[in-house]
Amino acid sequence: MITLYLAEDQSMLSSALAQLLDLEDDLKVLGTSGDGQTAWLDISHLKPDIAILDIEMPKATGLDVADDILAAGLKTKVIILTTFAQKAYFERAVKAKVGGYLLKDSPSDDLVKAIRQVMAGQTIYDPELVRNMVNASDNPLTQQEMAVLKAAADGETTKGIADKLFLSNGTVRNYLSAIFSKLGVHNRLEAVNLAKNNKWLV
Repeated sequence: MITLYLAEDQSMLSSALAQLLDLEDDLKVLGTSGDGQTAWLDISHLKPDIAILDIEMPKATGLDVADDILAAGLKTKVIILTTFAQKAYFERAVKAKVGGYLLKDSPSDDLVKAIRQVMAGQTIYDPELVRNMVNASDNPLTQQEMAVLKAAADGETTKGIADKLFLSNGTVRNYLSAIFSKLGVHNRLEAVNLAKNNKWLV
């Protein structure tokens, strides 16, 4: 039996994931939490085989918890689940010797398979994440921001981007504002041209 601990601040996702993992004959979820501080306290006490950690959580990030697990010499292996394909996050996860680094929108079967592989001593990095890291260079944009920018490059309106990515119009505007700020540009055309010049958009 592989014992698991799940730390995820979106309670609906956490509950669904815990139930899904518990359906597997060889997996058992010992506990869950919605913040990094509680996660670390629980993990240090429960000592699960594998801790599945979200990066962005209140009080302490999943990477903070991974660092604590490594520093304490616990045998608990770590799988990071993330929506963020940021180079700095990935590099820090590698330094923390995490066993897996996967995207949240990966099929659940991939996570179950990764848990068994990590337990067997393998290191599993999502191929899409690795590709993004190799191609990212100094791209400061998150994966979701890149998806918005790509849709903008395809000529989509704000509403078109929202429909395509299942976001609200307001959320798309927020993403665009963040993109302009990070890239130091004033509009979509400038952002798209900069991304194409840096080969972030093909």
